[in-house]
Amino acid sequence: MPTPDVSRLSNTLTDGVTVYQQVVYTTQDLASGFIERIPYFVAALIVLGIFWLLSILFKKVVHKTLGARVRHQNLVKVFQRIGGALILFIGFMIAMVVAVPGFTPAKLIGALGIGSVAIGFAFKDIFQNLLSGILLLLSEPFRIGDQIVSGDYEGTVEDIKIRATTIKTYDGRQVVIPNSDLYTSALTVNTAYKQRRLQVAVGIGYEDDIEAAKAEILRALDKADSVSTKAQPSVIATGFGGSSIDLTVRWFIEEGTQANKVASIHQVIVEIKTALDAAGVNIPFPIRTIDLSDPSVSAIVDKMQVQQARATDQQAAK
Repeated sequence: MPTPDVSRLSNTLTDGVTVYQQVVYTTQDLASGFIERIPYFVAALIVLGIFWLLSILFKKVVHKTLGARVRHQNLVKVFQRIGGALILFIGFMIAMVVAVPGFTPAKLIGALGIGSVAIGFAFKDIFQNLLSGILLLLSEPFRIGDQIVSGDYEGTVEDIKIRATTIKTYDGRQVVIPNSDLYTSALTVNTAYKQRRLQVAVGIGYEDDIEAAKAEILRALDKADSVSTKAQPSVIATGFGGSSIDLTVRWFIEEGTQANKVASIHQVIVEIKTALDAAGVNIPFPIRTIDLSDPSVSAIVDKMQVQQARATDQQAAK
């Protein structure tokens, strides 16, 4: 007759073997089930691949059909992206039906309905950017190739996606701006219109004739080929500066890109400087006047002289 300790050990071993067998059987069932489902998984991947190709083909057909006919190209992009996403979603649903036993679109919709509140909070910013992107593409405040200013960023629009817009700054960096920021904040489009006005400040001496200097500046603008001839430039006096009469020179250029702006400003400054120098018009440096008649200045000078005399006596004593 076995002792109680031996009996207890035997029961423990039996329980361990039973648990082990259950784990083995469960693993084998999962493996066999996975192997049986491999053809269905492969079929699901093939379905996804087919619908992915269909979405690419759809975008190309839309671009070829509407690209040259529709005036607003952003509408074509909206149609391409929304249609392509819808095709991929349909392909995903069909692939899930093929790969997962008992899966139906109704179950997915029910699951989304249950978690809609949590999903809404989790993806609030994403949904906001998506909606803003669609509204930007539809309203079209700017296009690809336009140069815009948004907050601290300025550059050329490279791509307008549904979630964000990509711009290339003038120093060669890429900036991705969320569409919600572009849609809800102030936005400057530098290339929205054909012409763009530029201006520079010019100072002339108080002894110079303002009208004569104005005439010289206007003649200098006529020599600059970057200045538009379709709009009259202007030169106006804007104030009394500390050492000069301040003039503001304004003119237009035909293409408002950053490169044309910088090149035109450089050319205009060179032409104005050359013309004013040839006409003898002074462009003064800032002038500061020091009044030495004040008693405090005399006291400072006397103190400096005393200190200098002491330093000279010390050097002589050495």
